[in-house]
Amino acid sequence: QLQFVESGGGLVQPGGSLRLSCAASGFTLENYTIGWFRQAPGKEHEGVSCISSSDGSTYYADSVKGRFTISRDNAKNTVYLQMNSLKPEDTAVYYCAADRYKVAPLFRLCVLREADYWGQGTQVTVSS
Repeated sequence: QLQFVESGGGLVQPGGSLRLSCAASGFTLENYTIGWFRQAPGKEHEGVSCISSSDGSTYYADSVKGRFTISRDNAKNTVYLQMNSLKPEDTAVYYCAADRYKVAPLFRLCVLREADYWGQGTQVTVSS
């Protein structure tokens, strides 16, 4: 059975940190480009960060550069998003996604938002 589950969301104060996890079962993450996306009320679905399956190259949206870090642990079949210096505008449902396409994979996943599989999402709320 194919499963792709996000966890680690919650309520945090502005300036605080959270670490999101996306664990896969039924398929091997090391064969996929992996991305984190978010959608807030009244906002477009946007690509936050992606990491390639080939050389570990990464992409970050301008709004999160210097604050968020994407990483993967192939032994645990899990991808992470470390979020620091959180702002109220980071409040959203965060989704992970996986894609097997090998040509321009970061552009395809994080910019075009084309993926083979999407998780169900985890809520992140940044508020005082």
